[in-house]
Formats: sequence, structure tokens, C-alpha cells
Amino acid sequence: MSTDFLTTPSDMTCLVTGLWEAVFAGDEYTATGLVLRAVDDGLAPESVLLDVIAPVQARVGEEWAANRMSVAQEHAATAINDRAVAALSVHPAARTTTGRGRITVACVDGEWHALPARLLAEVLKLRGWQVDYLGAQVPTPHLIAHLHRTGPELVALSSSIATRLPTAHATITACQAVGVPVLVGGAAFGPDGRYARLLGADAWGADARSAADRIQNDPLPRPGSGHQTIDDLPHLDDQEYTMVTRTGTRLVRSVLHGLEAAFPAMRQYSDPEREHTAEDLAHIVDFLATALYLDDVDLFTGFITWTASILTARGVPANSLPPALHLLAGELKDFARATRMLHDATSRLAATNSVPSASARNHP
Repeated sequence: MSTDFLTTPSDMTCLVTGLWEAVFAGDEYTATGLVLRAVDDGLAPESVLLDVIAPVQARVGEEWAANRMSVAQEHAATAINDRAVAALSVHPAARTTTGRGRITVACVDGEWHALPARLLAEVLKLRGWQVDYLGAQVPTPHLIAHLHRTGPELVALSSSIATRLPTAHATITACQAVGVPVLVGGAAFGPDGRYARLLGADAWGADARSAADRIQNDPLPRPGSGHQTIDDLPHLDDQEYTMVTRTGTRLVRSVLHGLEAAFPAMRQYSDPEREHTAEDLAHIVDFLATALYLDDVDLFTGFITWTASILTARGVPANSLPPALHLLAGELKDFARATRMLHDATSRLAATNSVPSASARNHP
């Protein structure tokens, strides 16, 4: 490839397509070779990261959701993209002098989708920052210990899974309490960063490029004594979030038994099928609890309709998701916010004519 070739949009598209085909085929050597040759031919490392690898990874998620990739294929593809990032990171063109300061990049505890954070870490390195990349699922106490030891300018915290937002809130508050500002990013915080603002983050980045630009162009001040604490969400006073979280296992068990009574065929499920159904119900309870924490019904209804589309793509019979919501509402009849969210989700399903089963068989 020539440098001129790589600067044209159509040929950049060809590069993205070539990487996608290699990733989909599980061909690590071709994938890393394409990335390294692109840099050899003059494409900026940051552009390879954000305009080639990032969109390919986004397509991996889309293909899984459409049931055109299995869970195993999705994991393998993500691993290949991660290795392509690693190969790029040691290319001579990616070597820069660190002089801007120190930044910690980490995923919220329980968040295992680490590639978005890895992309941000590599972009920040390219822009001259000293970066401590801590990877996936970083427990808050260990993160705070790291901050005490290294004294970074800020923490960049990533989460793709909305159910990790209560943990993210605690982590944001803990970082700010030791005087370190927090920039957050990832799908969990909402497409417009609404949950970043709600949870008191100092800044939000829609993607790695905008996050790096925000850090570079508008440095975050050290948190003062007036930063938000974890108790500043007044809707939590009703204790609904706490009660749903504490009784989650019992709720799953009760709804599962109710479904077996309503659908006798479920009594013939194998142990793995029962486990899958219980896992699906646990996801519903977890998202309900998170919606209660944020006081955002759209988070829960959005998850339910997304689940409906995933199940439909997998050809799962449409016969038990609305009854599961009805049974859960019965278990939580004394909780006004939870009941309203469950009823709204059921109405949304009816309005979209989507009534799939709660027994999905695949999760990434």
C-alpha cells in the first residue's frame, strides 16, 4: 500500500474490510500484518486504532447481536483485535516521548470489555502521556491504592455494561475523595453521557478520540471539597434499589417457578436450559435494579426491547418474556417505582409486537 492510497476514503474502507475479513476468519497473522503494513505505508497509528480497529470491533458486536457470530467467535475476534493493538503499540512509529503527565486508565470492577479502554490508553500514549493501563475488572480498593502510589493527573474509567454503574458511582466518588478527577466513557454511561453527569464524573468522552481531545484541550481540575458523594441521589431513599439487589436470587427463583407453572413444558428443561433461563432472569433483575439506582425507566425498557431483538434473532420462541415481567411485578407489588418500570417495559413490548422468550441461549 502507498501513503496516497491510504489517505482516500474508499481505500480506508478497503483496509477496514480487510481487517474485518481477517478477524471474522480468526486469522491473527493476516490481521496484525494489515495493521502493521498500514503504518509502514504512512497511516498514522492513531488513525489505525480509531478509524480501522475500532469500527471493526464495533462490527463484531453488531454481528454477535444479529446472531451471525457465536459467543466463541466474538471472543476470538476481540482477542485478535486486542493483539493487533499490541502489535501496533510496539511499532517504531508509535514510540513517543512522554511529557504531558500521568494518567490511569481502567475498567470498572465487573467490566470485562476492556478493548475500548485499551484503545484510549494507546491514543493517550501516542499523544505523549505516561499511561498506567490497568485493564478489565479493577476492584476499587486496588485502584485507589494505585492512585496513592502513582499520583496521576486523572483517572479514565471505562464501562460498557450499564449494570456496573452503581459500582462506577462508588469508584468515581472514591477517586475524587483522594483528589483525582475522573473522566468516564463507554456505552454504559449513555449515548449523551447522561449517567456520567448523574453520577458526578468530572468529564465524559463519547469515544476514545473525544476523550483524548477533552483531556488534552481542557485539563480537569483536582476535585474540591464540594464534589458529589454517593448519597446525593435522593430517589435512593425509598430503598427499592437496595431491596431488589438484596433479594435478587429469591426473585429469580420465584419467577422461574412461576414460569414453570405457566409453561409446563419448562419442567422438562435440561439442567443447562434451566441455568440459561435463570441467567436471563438474573439479567432482567440486574437491569431493573440499575434502573432503580439511576431512576431511569428508559434504561430498563431499552434493555428489555434490546433483549427482545436478540432473542428474535436467535429464533427463540416468543412465549415467556412478558409473563416473566408480570411475575416479577407481582413479587415487587409493594415497590412503586419497580412496578411502574416493569409495566412500562411490558407495554413497550406490546407496542413493538415483540414478545420473545426470556430463555436466550447466548450472551457475549
